[in-house]
Amino acid sequence: MPVTNVSVIGAGTMGNGIAHVFAQNGFSVQLIDVNAAQLEKAVQTISKNLDRQIAKGTLTEEQKTATLARLQTATDLKKGVSQADLVVEAATENVELKLNIFKMIDEAA
Repeated sequence: MPVTNVSVIGAGTMGNGIAHVFAQNGFSVQLIDVNAAQLEKAVQTISKNLDRQIAKGTLTEEQKTATLARLQTATDLKKGVSQADLVVEAATENVELKLNIFKMIDEAA
């Protein structure tokens, strides 16, 4: 089964970087975090990083637009992973939190 839809759980430094790379390479990405403000910050960071690539000449404005169009955000984990072919966990390094996340992913699968 080909992977086309990717869910990334956690919109911090690692999560937004992972989401950026997947979206830039043609995958539909659902970036998930319980904090809506963190999701907004992550999308702004991705946009700024894409602008940096444009300034360096490694990306066009059209590619930036297409990349951002492939990126969606969600605060509901179960809903956010419901269409995923691949789930990447990039949440805060807290064992209990991670176990809870994996339990919710399992329930949504």
